[in-house]
Amino acid sequence: MSVEDSEPVAATPEGLRLAWWVTAWLRGEAVTDLVLDAVIGPDATHTVSGLAALGLGGAEGVADTLVSGLGRLRTEGATALGVAFPAEGDPVGLGGPKAFNDAALEAGEAVVSDAGVGLVPVRVGAVLEWQAYAAQRRQLPDVGEADRALRLALSESATALAELDVARWRPEVADRLMNLRHRPALAEAPGVPARCVELAARGVQAREIVAVALEDDGGAVSAAEMLRRREALVGLDRAARRALTAAGSPEVWPPD
Repeated sequence: MSVEDSEPVAATPEGLRLAWWVTAWLRGEAVTDLVLDAVIGPDATHTVSGLAALGLGGAEGVADTLVSGLGRLRTEGATALGVAFPAEGDPVGLGGPKAFNDAALEAGEAVVSDAGVGLVPVRVGAVLEWQAYAAQRRQLPDVGEADRALRLALSESATALAELDVARWRPEVADRLMNLRHRPALAEAPGVPARCVELAARGVQAREIVAVALEDDGGAVSAAEMLRRREALVGLDRAARRALTAAGSPEVWPPD
């Protein structure tokens, strides 16, 4: 991605940061201190809870530090972490069991290791706790297919919102749709294919557009118009979540 096509570094989703950087660490491509800085970011700290209940050591009811928790996963044979951005009706990136799926759906994101452990983020103030669950094998969208679907969804949503006069009720959304080349620049980890970094940036961009467009229904003249606006964004949000899931899952990464 060229400098002129990108914006300042954006807030990378927490699950994506964890998946990218811990995978780099597990593969020997990033040192621990760098990983901690990248994953924890502006938070006070991150912890991992629930590993003891899965028979992975530690004291029952006592949270591990991020380093010790990730170390337990590595001891169990984890070689990578992948991410999931599910929503009701579209559990993309999840493979079960129900307890893990339910927690991930409530949080809107999760990470899954290849050692059969899933982690779901729960925020308590400035501390982020990654709660551990048993996780099963999952099916994932193909990077190429997710890329094409997101491009199509952006085009279709832009057309639909233009017809609904988005510039009148949400000028900032219109501005974003007119400047799709100016994608957020994510702080990627070593070893992540450039194609996946770019796809993730467009996924974050699309979700930001959806979030801004759904902040309120200002300027809507009827309930039918409000419904049409939301319908125009449903497909974009789905494509964005699938793009982020593919871009953050080493299982489906193409050779860089």
